[in-house]
Amino acid sequence: MRHVFFYVMRKPEQHMDFDLDLAKSESSDNPVYYIQYAHARICSVLRQLKERGLNWDERIGLANTHLLTEPHEAALMLLVSRYPEVIDVSARLCEPHQLAYYLRELANGLHSYYNAVPLLCEQEDLRLARLCLLKAVRQVIKNGLELLGVSAPESM
Repeated sequence: MRHVFFYVMRKPEQHMDFDLDLAKSESSDNPVYYIQYAHARICSVLRQLKERGLNWDERIGLANTHLLTEPHEAALMLLVSRYPEVIDVSARLCEPHQLAYYLRELANGLHSYYNAVPLLCEQEDLRLARLCLLKAVRQVIKNGLELLGVSAPESM
């Protein structure tokens, strides 16, 4: 159902040239693949957590979100906090492309964060706070894709 995403990426009055090669592409050039990959990437980090036998305690993670001081973390938290507003505007104005743009921006933020910061770091309190942030991003991506009729795979 990835092709559905290409239809909602455009304003209703905007002309659309459907690029079949791009829609089938499994690269960062394909916006839906890029967003789905962000979701799968977070799921992969959570699997690595289990494989390494590291603890997961959401309560401790949430209590330590003050440790999230990296610029990428602040940017991601701001993006996640915008989700309700994006949903409201998209629904009220009948503009699903707003949600599609937002998800692309959130995926971009996640990929930048993933590449810039060691997510499964040694310091447990920081690691758990980062995992809470990742889980929030994952949930928003999953919910947003679901609203657009697109799957959120756990691996790719």
